[in-house]
Amino acid sequence: MSERVLQSEEAARRLGVKLPTLYAYVSRGLLPSHPAPDGRRSLFLAEDVEALARRSRGGRRTETRLATVTTATTQLREDGPRFRGRPVTDLALTLPYEDVAELLWQGEPGADRPWAALSLEPPADLGAPERVPWAVLMAGAADPLRGDTRPDAVRAGARRLVATVVGVLPHDGRPAPGLELGGRSAQATVAGTLAARLVPGAGRGVARAVNAAMVLLADHELAASTLAVRVAASARADLYDAVGAGMAVVGGPLHGGASRLAYELLGGVRRLGAGAAVGDSLRWQGIVPGFGHSVYRGVDPRFAVLRQVVGDVGDPEWHRTLETVLALGAERGLPPPNIDLGLAALARATGMGADAGRIIFAVARMAGWVAHYLEELDERPLRYRARAVYAGPA
Repeated sequence: MSERVLQSEEAARRLGVKLPTLYAYVSRGLLPSHPAPDGRRSLFLAEDVEALARRSRGGRRTETRLATVTTATTQLREDGPRFRGRPVTDLALTLPYEDVAELLWQGEPGADRPWAALSLEPPADLGAPERVPWAVLMAGAADPLRGDTRPDAVRAGARRLVATVVGVLPHDGRPAPGLELGGRSAQATVAGTLAARLVPGAGRGVARAVNAAMVLLADHELAASTLAVRVAASARADLYDAVGAGMAVVGGPLHGGASRLAYELLGGVRRLGAGAAVGDSLRWQGIVPGFGHSVYRGVDPRFAVLRQVVGDVGDPEWHRTLETVLALGAERGLPPPNIDLGLAALARATGMGADAGRIIFAVARMAGWVAHYLEELDERPLRYRARAVYAGPA
């Protein structure tokens, strides 16, 4: 089938029903189903599902013009995200970030594409986290063809933009470590360069851990920052403005900045002990940073992979600190750990600063933002239009 298709879980989610109800629609002839190539599953045409959704509203069109986002980029599952059908938990251990970005962008993974940074000189007093959105703004200003939205032009601009963002981060001039993954070896990689910026003198183990974190974070379906990018794309903003919209959202403490709270938690565990640190978090924040996720009922599968990779590098004392707080969380029935705790553990174990997790998150997520940007350009423009319920003076 060349049309856009949905798996059973996604079709039921779109219709707002449980799987048995979906199958009842099929048996009653309300919704056609199609066998998957493996013969074990059913697939549904997106247009059939949308038609049934309209009929379930009595044939009325959605007056609010709220968009239904159908994507072929990322599927969220209990065993972790899948990028175009491939488990991210496998990709993180086998492919460099560049190849995963190309996979998301429907480019050519493994192709020799230039990821060359622009030569920008940030203000000396500009902190590392602030240099990331600054580089996006300046790279856009330096691109006379920033309005070119042809897919190949967007992909080329995205490669240059990611490399530029990493290139403006402070560094001591020491060479970046190489990266060895899946039987391949590369000297100049985005992850290696980023590792050297965050950990002066970083070795290949740190580069591998940073690469794994970047791949795991490259996309997570319609997270808040990604939705901001799609809204910008719907208004036909250029690549730089759309990525800037994502940057504006990702910097918040409840999104890309959440790992800093987990970073401080691990520091508190080292200073005060696990019980006191967790107790303080519950008292003053009402949560324990790095624990619980709105998507995953169990352990965030991305955390499990990052924990494995981080365990091979850095200070063993911080590994023991992580295990201590995990043991306390399990004993006291806290929600399972998430990727923010994994980022914090990576930063603590390798000597990175408190904002390192936020930087890794923002750079990594650019791959997903670009994929969604490209996808949104194929939709009708200005399709995101919510309506408010007015409650002011009559």
